[in-house]
Amino acid sequence: MGRGELSDAEWERLRPFLPVSNGRCGRWRDHRQVVNGILHRVRTGVQWRDLPERFGPWKTVYERHRLWSADGTWGRLLQQVQAEADAAGEIDWNVSVDSTIVRAHQHAAGARTDPPSAPASKGGEVPEHQDETAWQSLHARLVEVVREVRAWVARAAGSPPSFT
Repeated sequence: MGRGELSDAEWERLRPFLPVSNGRCGRWRDHRQVVNGILHRVRTGVQWRDLPERFGPWKTVYERHRLWSADGTWGRLLQQVQAEADAAGEIDWNVSVDSTIVRAHQHAAGARTDPPSAPASKGGEVPEHQDETAWQSLHARLVEVVREVRAWVARAAGSPPSFT
């Protein structure tokens, strides 16, 4: 076992939640080896092609990561592991929010406050979301995420969520 790889205890907790092969597409490479390869890549930031050989073919590790990202396997794994740990009383759901103020650098003063204009379209075509700028869609997504987090924290605390 290399540095940063899953220990035997960690693997035994994670293994029951991993998908199984359906048998139609041949055998899958060992999940533990592939997950360790993914963890190595995330930890070190190496290119997929530069993964050490002990994790198997780099393309197998990449494809499994891409497949599991696309079909929501990673999200389900997180939910299932959290649910099991919560049922065992191993998670402390206290949340601490830091309200520290960070001052901007002196050279940040006087920057433009308007969002950049949308790029001009070719041949007079109308953009798909002409009235929505990138800033507005980013802001809307951020508001959605904040609401989800507040609801999650409220559920953990046992109180009704407040959306202020």
